[in-house]
Amino acid sequence: MRLPAERAYVSVLRTLTAGLAARLDFTIDDIEDLRIVVGEACAIVLSEATAGGDLLGRFTLGQRELGVDVSVPATEGHALDEDSFAWQVLTTLAGDVAASTTEGRLHLRMVVRASALDAPAGP
Repeated sequence: MRLPAERAYVSVLRTLTAGLAARLDFTIDDIEDLRIVVGEACAIVLSEATAGGDLLGRFTLGQRELGVDVSVPATEGHALDEDSFAWQVLTTLAGDVAASTTEGRLHLRMVVRASALDAPAGP
């Protein structure tokens, strides 16, 4: 999904992400965590975006997992603050988080896995 690189459009990306997660049978808590992850990831990349660019969200659907890549046009050489609150939220709620700059775009890639389904009651 391609949107203007403005904070006002982050809610659209968060809503799309929640809809995809619901299709993958994520729990309500998982979906809310995913919405938070996408919001924090967007906040991080938007703070580094060049003016007039676009916010791009790409999704990879797996078996009870959702990969999300958010990116914006940015200049090379960005060192993201891995001690920031936003980064801590990402690494706590998402299984895998990676940042990179390729072809003039700053990417944040995350994989969020659905919680295990409730185990059946024992004997």
